[in-house]
Amino acid sequence: MKMIEVDNLRVSYGSFRAVDGVSFSVEAGEVVGFLGPNGAGKSTTLRVLAGFLGASGGRVRIAGIDVAEDSQAARAKLGYMPEMSPLYPEMRVGEYLRFRAELKKVPRSARKEAVSSAMREARVDDFEDVMIGHLSKGYRQRVGLADALVASPPLLILDEPTAGLDPNQIREVRALIQKLGKDRTVLLSTHILSEVEATCSRAVVINRGRLV
Repeated sequence: MKMIEVDNLRVSYGSFRAVDGVSFSVEAGEVVGFLGPNGAGKSTTLRVLAGFLGASGGRVRIAGIDVAEDSQAARAKLGYMPEMSPLYPEMRVGEYLRFRAELKKVPRSARKEAVSSAMREARVDDFEDVMIGHLSKGYRQRVGLADALVASPPLLILDEPTAGLDPNQIREVRALIQKLGKDRTVLLSTHILSEVEATCSRAVVINRGRLV
């Protein structure tokens, strides 16, 4: 089954074409690197996949669901971690994830276990009662990852998950991604080739809005 199908995707900002006719697909169970230099159109493409940005043309399907036709159903199949996770620094980790689980319509009866499981997988379970604003950047990234995991989606879309982390934190996040990829489909955006080599089974390369 194809978890992601992108066909001739185009995104324009005024006269600037940020994504120019990109097509690719990702099969269920793959861990795929979405590779390219800064400004290549990676984040724009991922925002369209995640339903946060409308396309100017082309078609995107998530688990067979057209994102433009039924955005909510498509988004229910994925967990999206943007490059800068929009966390609330004044909330505690567990409190924030319970709030996010409710927004994502995790059933009330399953919410407590869903939050506990996401914290365990992202390895922030020891920080449940800590204010997000008191965490290091590396642990804030992990909270963003737990947010992506809290509704147990079959697809994870991760945008530059190791950006700004120190070498130890990068190794830890890479190991987490490898572990998560054993039972999920993962699309990982990065501009670092070694990151793709360490975590992915194949790569899709984009430059100046076009697949290369």
